[in-house]
Amino acid sequence: MTKVFIRQATYELPLLGERVAEMFDSMGPQWIKPGARVLIKPNLLLPSAPDKAIVTHPLLVRAVAAYLLDHGAKVQVSDSPGTGSFRKVLTETRYKEVMEGLDVTFSPFEASVEVDIGEPYGRIPIARDAMEADRIINLAKLKTHAQMFLTLGVKNIFGCIVGLRKPEWHMRAGVDRRVFARLLVQIHHAVRPDFTIVDGILAMEGQGPGKSGRPRQLGLLIGGAEAHAVDKTICTVLGLDPEKLLTYVQGRELGVFDGQVHVSGDLNIVSDFRFPELHSLSLGTETLSRFMRKYVVQKPVADDRKCKLCGECWKICPAKAITHNIRGVKFDYDRCIRCYCCIEVCLHAAIHAKEPLLGRVRRYLIRD
Repeated sequence: MTKVFIRQATYELPLLGERVAEMFDSMGPQWIKPGARVLIKPNLLLPSAPDKAIVTHPLLVRAVAAYLLDHGAKVQVSDSPGTGSFRKVLTETRYKEVMEGLDVTFSPFEASVEVDIGEPYGRIPIARDAMEADRIINLAKLKTHAQMFLTLGVKNIFGCIVGLRKPEWHMRAGVDRRVFARLLVQIHHAVRPDFTIVDGILAMEGQGPGKSGRPRQLGLLIGGAEAHAVDKTICTVLGLDPEKLLTYVQGRELGVFDGQVHVSGDLNIVSDFRFPELHSLSLGTETLSRFMRKYVVQKPVADDRKCKLCGECWKICPAKAITHNIRGVKFDYDRCIRCYCCIEVCLHAAIHAKEPLLGRVRRYLIRD
């Protein structure tokens, strides 16, 4: 049975340091050996201030790095942002400022190695730095996600897929959320982070995980050696049936997690957390498919008043379903696979998921 810690916390270094030490000390005195190469993998989705709840807070990363350094480790902080250069992300998230004075290496994921993650994908490229580290500390952010409902510990390891290879895997998984969830679980299992802490001190609710979401103060750190157990516990805290989190479901089906969790801490339920609305991504026969995908199925839409034509959405779109002109961006819903990468990387909160009127009418007519 896997132990999961739930602790109240704020972004204050003495308290964060105590919380991190309690969690890590539970792993035993020889867990971090002097000279060990330890990789910290935060969520650095895009250039964003910490108070927007998009990235793992830099003070949590500092507390973790300080603990590791005190135990003689060689520490590296790495990720592969969805948009923006790694240097720009470090500056705008205040990582560079907050981590000043610590002997920590910052390095974007660049080189990859082929790793067998199992059927049906076989060998896929995963960041070399992640696969060659002695220990991996997975520092995720508690956020909603327009495609996968929540992006927590297991999904955070998808960042070990380098650069534009991430949207390629979205494309291969297509519109089936379960297929993509299975891929996320397989990647997580191949990387095997040694400890996961989810930053829920300032979480994100609503239409996350990018700037369309809304920050929500929860004051929680949730951590454990098994990311699936951490994710399940977070679902419980948020009053959500874990069966709605597809990475949890796929983890059980693949046999990589038995569902057993021992919780250390108070399970105070957050009863009013706002989740994203998820609806069917594909409906109807082949003949009706085009009509359904355009007029019935939930889809990304753009607010031309907010759009700055920065180009991040059409550059990352794996299906090449986004075009643009001087008036704004346009979506080809026949090609769109509803991965919502465009929502993730939009720097101006100009794109959100919307269910068309006919889709809402259909749900109303067929509801139980």
